[in-house]
Amino acid sequence: MKIGYPCINLTLKCSGNKTFRLKSYSEPRLIATVESNLNCLLRILEFNVKHKIFFFRISSDLVPFASHPVNTCNWSQRFKDKLEEIGAFIKKHSLRISMHPDQFTLINSPSEDIFQRSAKELAYHTAILDIMQLDASAKIQIHVGGIYHDKDTSLQRFINRFSLIDASTRKRLVIENDDRLFTIADCLQISASTGIPVLFDVFHHRVNSTSASVCEALKLAQKTWKARTDGVPMVDYSSQRIDGSSRAHAESIDMDDFQQFLEETKPIDFDVMLEIKDKEKSAIKAVKAASQDLRFHQ
Repeated sequence: MKIGYPCINLTLKCSGNKTFRLKSYSEPRLIATVESNLNCLLRILEFNVKHKIFFFRISSDLVPFASHPVNTCNWSQRFKDKLEEIGAFIKKHSLRISMHPDQFTLINSPSEDIFQRSAKELAYHTAILDIMQLDASAKIQIHVGGIYHDKDTSLQRFINRFSLIDASTRKRLVIENDDRLFTIADCLQISASTGIPVLFDVFHHRVNSTSASVCEALKLAQKTWKARTDGVPMVDYSSQRIDGSSRAHAESIDMDDFQQFLEETKPIDFDVMLEIKDKEKSAIKAVKAASQDLRFHQ
């Protein structure tokens, strides 16, 4: 079990997801921003290794406007050496890496234009992980998308569109259950038709669930992962924000809830991403709490 957090480290005085407005685009600004992002990403990963945090979600803003027509810079070649350096560090320390495009990446959109733009965005994420020379256990997670007034048709549209995505991207894609539209059961249905692994989101399951318990749902999701190529399953974990919306993530980890989660999921092996507001601060607490768990990656 590897424990991690997404995108931003609040302790370090750097940002790995700097971007700028589209109207301010220029190639020199892009180059300077990407250089800064990559340098910070390496610092974050070094911090994580020091604190036994072996799972990290890389920001989609690593290369701003990478899939946008305005970006004509050959960024993949210009930053190849630095990306390979970061990839070598990741492999040396056996880190697990993921990426998560924004909510506008919609494979199942009725709009062909949105689908094509989404495919280009996914190709960018794939290129980052490919240039780093990471294997297929480095995943790109997406939501199923919208229901567009007809859930069954929208679900089938995802299945149909999945086959149109480039093979290099398909091998990295995973889908997660969301907090409003598509449950773990819906994701399992898609997986049965496509072979795409299902990333189980604990918090989303709690607010938008089938009758399955957390442990039962996780076991079902686990079966969609091929250990040899996909690695162990990835799980997103959070709890509800106190005095917040039922769909608001916690500001800091609820240690009692996390301990209970670890207990109820034994002996299933998985890597867990903490989608919690204070990022590495909660991850450090979770690492300490999980240190006696036989699944934990030392």
